[in-house]
Amino acid sequence: MSKDLKAMYKTIMDDHFTPEMEISFIDNGKRQTLKYEKVSWTIDNVKKGLRYGENPGQEAALYKLVNGNLVIGETETILPGKYLASDIELLQSGKHPGKTNLTDADNSLNILRYFTDKPTTVIVKHNNPCGVARNDSLEKSYNLAYMADRVAAFGGCIAVNRSIDKATAEAISSQYAEVVVAPDFEDGAMEILSKRKNLRVIKIGNMDKLNNFAGQRCVDFKSLIDGGIITQLSFVPEARTKADLKVAESEYKGKNYKVEREPTEQEYNDMLFGWLVESGITSNSVIYVKDEVTVGIGTGEQDRVGVAEIAIDKAYRKLADRYCFEKYDISYNEADPEKQKEIFEVVKKEKGGLVGSTMVSDAFFPFRDGIDVGLNEGVKSVVQPGGSMLDYQSIEACNEANATMVYTGQRSFKH
Repeated sequence: MSKDLKAMYKTIMDDHFTPEMEISFIDNGKRQTLKYEKVSWTIDNVKKGLRYGENPGQEAALYKLVNGNLVIGETETILPGKYLASDIELLQSGKHPGKTNLTDADNSLNILRYFTDKPTTVIVKHNNPCGVARNDSLEKSYNLAYMADRVAAFGGCIAVNRSIDKATAEAISSQYAEVVVAPDFEDGAMEILSKRKNLRVIKIGNMDKLNNFAGQRCVDFKSLIDGGIITQLSFVPEARTKADLKVAESEYKGKNYKVEREPTEQEYNDMLFGWLVESGITSNSVIYVKDEVTVGIGTGEQDRVGVAEIAIDKAYRKLADRYCFEKYDISYNEADPEKQKEIFEVVKKEKGGLVGSTMVSDAFFPFRDGIDVGLNEGVKSVVQPGGSMLDYQSIEACNEANATMVYTGQRSFKH
């Protein structure tokens, strides 16, 4: 039976989830209850909840925490009233948001909360960042994040941590995005963004308090196929300053190994930037960053060598597309073979922009083969958790390449 596939995506689900929800944790008769209310928005004088879940046909609802106080061990979770993605204000919405729009926005905020001191842009697609950049100018940070992976940014969620000015709005409106998230919008910016009729423009007032969420935890819920639920406290990266990073050192069979070159200040900046971006990326992951801009992002792979190679492949391909777009105003894939050859020769010479970059891994390298992948492309600094029995191999690899490396002492898996 044939289906109108376009109509499938336009279908709006009327969810049957209850207006309120409670979750109780009980220990020896002592009850801690979290109380939630379902969120809806008034669009064209009609109250609407989530458009649909991960796919059309999956009913979905968004609940926000309105009451209750949960303490697990010595950790107090985020209190009611401290809202971000669960209390969004829709300034423009040709379509009201679906589940993936909200989870993309939420993961953008998950990353942005560690970068409140400088204009930062995070572009997320399918719950993983495809471009992240920090700069003294918001417009520049957006352009750098967009050009880091122009292809994947198509139809993505753009989140910024500063009020959107007219110049940034012009840059955003010249591309196709599904969602824009910002703390506010300067005079004239909404008029520019409104040219994109189906763009979901979201204002989150509490973004000016993002730094308050940097060390805060909530309860993560994961539903199993049989209705079971796994609960965990959300992840908080402990290494958030230069002082939290330890220059790589290891002992193996009675011999001490240490990285010979101390990181420069710029390398420390890139290592911290990359490590905090890493906290929002699906594991296994390896990424490369340079000058506080992502160069190549490898996500969700099963082996560390493979994901390191994938991130390099992406760095080459995305830089080729960027250069082709800047020179010929077309994508690399649209260019004729002669133009492709010309562009890729430049990209190969520059090793995909990886020379002098930082390599970031969410877990330790069990052998040196993973780290060698990056060093062979000109990586000069590495940040990883450390803790492998064979850490000495990675230290030797760095010393051979005159690269430096630090440990965070903490794994950063995200599933």
